Amino acid sequence: MTTQEERDRSLQRPDPETAREWLAQAIDRGDMITVFGRCTVAYEGRASSHLGPGDRLVVLKPDGTILVHTEEGQQPVNWQPPGCTHEARLAAEDLEIESVRDSPDEELLVTFERVRQVTAFDVTDDHELTLSGSEEDLRRRILDDPDLVEAGFVPLATERETPAGAVDIYGEDRDGATVVVELKRKRVGPDAVGQLARYVEALKRDLHADADVRGILVSPSVTDRARELLAKKGLEYVALTPP
Repeated sequence: MTTQEERDRSLQRPDPETAREWLAQAIDRGDMITVFGRCTVAYEGRASSHLGPGDRLVVLKPDGTILVHTEEGQQPVNWQPPGCTHEARLAAEDLEIESVRDSPDEELLVTFERVRQVTAFDVTDDHELTLSGSEEDLRRRILDDPDLVEAGFVPLATERETPAGAVDIYGEDRDGATVVVELKRKRVGPDAVGQLARYVEALKRDLHADADVRGILVSPSVTDRARELLAKKGLEYVALTPP
């Protein structure tokens, strides 16, 4: 019987044929796979893109997800969502990994001119991620007790669409003025202030030119620069943490 320890293994600097055969078996088994090496990436589907040669980390998950990471940032530069079909094959002297999605019709093709490492793991996780302290928790806390924003605040809608995006909480103050509430679950900087300002300006254009629209940023804390920008733009801040 093959144990998990026997299946959890890696190849160092394999030749293309060895890497292809090894990957094909790992894909068939439903392993979690990583491939690191020098490659190009091409995407065809709702748009087209091409990423020239470079050292990258490719992750293939049992659910059909594929992620292509560079040395920068936490987000992949290319990816395909769950439900895709993966295939490892040879093209001339190169290893190709193709990820195909049927609806919509998309293809992500990663071509390795050199593979430095391949790993495969038998991964089983029966536990779901439990989140606490989210923006949704913060939203619910305010909806249950609107006076946490200010006395007399009346929430009228959540996720109200504007040309600048969806407002977290849309409401009125005790004098009938429109209030835009932007929620953040952690300490924020100037970017959050800019986002709130865009919502306020969008609503002013949507309502009428002389509409009184207030913007309130709600988060556990803000940076000094964010506080300065709030004052400069005539926006307000309420310190509040998720439950």
